[in-house]
Amino acid sequence: MPVLVETDTGVVPLLLRAMPAGSHAVGAADRMYAWLDQHGDEYVVALGPSLPLELALSFAEDLRIAKPTVSVVLLRDTFDTEALTRAMHAGVRDVVSVDDEKGLTKAVERAHQLYLALRGPGGAKQLGRIVTVFSPKGGVGKTTSSVNLALALSDKGARKVCLVDLDLAFGDVAITMQLFPTHSIEQAVGSEDTIDLAMIEGLLTRHEESLNVLAAPAHPDVRERVTPLLISRILRALRDGFDYIVVDTSPSFDDATLTALDETDECVIIATLDVPTLKNVKVALETMDMLNIARGHRHLLLNRADDEVGISVDKVESILGMPVAAQVRSAMDIAAATNSGTPIVAGQPSHPASRAFFELASTVTGEPIAGPTAAPEMADAARSRGLFRRGRS
Repeated sequence: MPVLVETDTGVVPLLLRAMPAGSHAVGAADRMYAWLDQHGDEYVVALGPSLPLELALSFAEDLRIAKPTVSVVLLRDTFDTEALTRAMHAGVRDVVSVDDEKGLTKAVERAHQLYLALRGPGGAKQLGRIVTVFSPKGGVGKTTSSVNLALALSDKGARKVCLVDLDLAFGDVAITMQLFPTHSIEQAVGSEDTIDLAMIEGLLTRHEESLNVLAAPAHPDVRERVTPLLISRILRALRDGFDYIVVDTSPSFDDATLTALDETDECVIIATLDVPTLKNVKVALETMDMLNIARGHRHLLLNRADDEVGISVDKVESILGMPVAAQVRSAMDIAAATNSGTPIVAGQPSHPASRAFFELASTVTGEPIAGPTAAPEMADAARSRGLFRRGRS
C-alpha cells in the first residue's frame, strides 16, 4: 500500500488516482514514519509537491538508510538539472512532474518491481486485499451485504476469502450465516506481539461455501480489550493467507472501525434511500476525506433501492458526490434467505440481488467475477476497470 506525503488536500485525490488501489495519504512526516513502522511490506513513498525540496530530500536521505527496500518518488511542479542531481544523491528513485499521471503510475510500478527483486524468490507472493464495509447508520443491511459480498468474492472457492466481524459489541455475521463458532477474536486478546497467520487460522470458523469467518466476541464487554494494535496485526496477518479479507464494521467511527479503515484497500459504503441515512453518509464521506481514508477507492452500494420512495439514483449521486457502484432492491427473498441461514448469493446465485453483489465484487476487485448468469458485457466492463494492482503480473 504505497504512501503519499502531501499537505495540500486539494492535490491528494489527483495524485492518488495515479497510484495503485490501497494507496494511503498522510499530511506529515511523523504519520509517514508511523505508517512505515506498521507496514513492513511497504515499497514506495511518494513525496508530494507541497513539501519544500530541502525537507523532501532529507526524508529521502533518511529512508535510504533506514528503509532501503522502500523507494522514494519525488513529485515536483518544476525541476531542473541541479534538483535532479541532488535528488539522485539523496537516494530518490524517480522524480516525476506533478501533472504527469502516467509517469507517476510507471514510477510506482518500477518501485514495486525493485521491491520484489530485493525480497528474492519469495518476494513475489501476492498479499491479500482488505475490503471494509461501512455505513454510519445502523439498520441499512450492512452485515447482510458484508456476508453476500464475501461469498461473491469467494465465488465458491475460486478465491480464498476471510470475513472478519469487527462489530465487536453486537456482531451478527455468525448468526446470519448460522455458524456456531467455538473461537472468536476474543481468544486473540493480549497476543499483539505474537500474532501470526497460523494462530489466527486456529480462531476461524469455516462456512460450507469455502468462506472463513473470524467471529465477533459473544459478549459486548470484550470489545474494550480488543485493541487497535491487535486488530491491525490480525488484518495484516490475514493478508498472508487470503486473497480478500472482508471486514464488517460497527455503524460508527469507533477505534475498531478506524483501524480497519486505515488498513483498507477498498471501502464499500452502504446507503439507503432515506434522507437521514443520506445525511449521515455524506458526513461520513466528508470525515473520510479529512482523514484521507480510501480516497479513490470507495464504492457506494445502494441498498433497498426502490423507485417508489421518491429519491432517484441520480439524486443520491448528486448528494453524495460519488457514483453508485451497485443497487440491491428490496426483496422478501433476501430476508428469507438471511433467516434461513443461507445468504442469497449462496442459495439463489441467479437472483437479481445476487447479481448485484457479483457486480459489486467485480467493481471492488477490478476483475470479472461473473456469477452464474452474468452477461458477457458485465465481464468486459469489469476487465475495463482493472488497474495496476500490487502483486499481479
